[in-house]
Amino acid sequence: MKTTGGTDDQKRRAGERAAELVAEGDVVGLGTGSTAAHAIRAIGRAVDEGLDVRGVPTSFDSRALARQSGIPICSLDEVDGVDLAIDGADQIDADLSAIKGGGAAHAREKVVDAAADRFVVVADPSKVAESLSRPVPVEVLPDTHAAVERDLEGLGGAPTLRRAERKDGPVVTDNGNLLLDCDFGVVEDPASLSTALSGLPGVVEHGLFVDLVDTVYVGTDDGVDVRERG
Repeated sequence: MKTTGGTDDQKRRAGERAAELVAEGDVVGLGTGSTAAHAIRAIGRAVDEGLDVRGVPTSFDSRALARQSGIPICSLDEVDGVDLAIDGADQIDADLSAIKGGGAAHAREKVVDAAADRFVVVADPSKVAESLSRPVPVEVLPDTHAAVERDLEGLGGAPTLRRAERKDGPVVTDNGNLLLDCDFGVVEDPASLSTALSGLPGVVEHGLFVDLVDTVYVGTDDGVDVRERG
């Protein structure tokens, strides 16, 4: 359920601008997706020029790209904290609440992003909205997906098991779990919905990121629009 839209140049501007925030000695959370990938490549070029940093990848893909880019990587358990996390989003609203999980990595992303002193989202204009309205990815334990579906319907959602592409069966996350994409329509109160989803038995993590994003860099055709949490 990856999102599309925006141009590669817009994504590149956002990612490269965020990479400029990385300082000597930083531990950096390395997000997942096409826009975050531009940031990872830019950080890799800075490492080639002598910048000393370590990266904490949030997915199989970001780990592979970090290694390819020459960024020393480590796990969250190996560091005292994360100085800066750079990640993408499927949608972000006017209050900087976000929906993530189009790449099925939101559980690990949320752990790393929440641990960071500063969390920066990089996006193209197609990801920006006044209110959140995309289906919310919900990662669930495999044996509980039917029960969680019923609970999500009780919250007013319409859940759909995410199916894999080019293989039979559902998407399986890096953590070995299944994903339900749950359509709630316009999410009027992301904080309340976040709390309700977190309280459902069988839910490992959901894709609502509330009160976590500090800054958003939106790449445009001629620059970067910077939005800060008030």
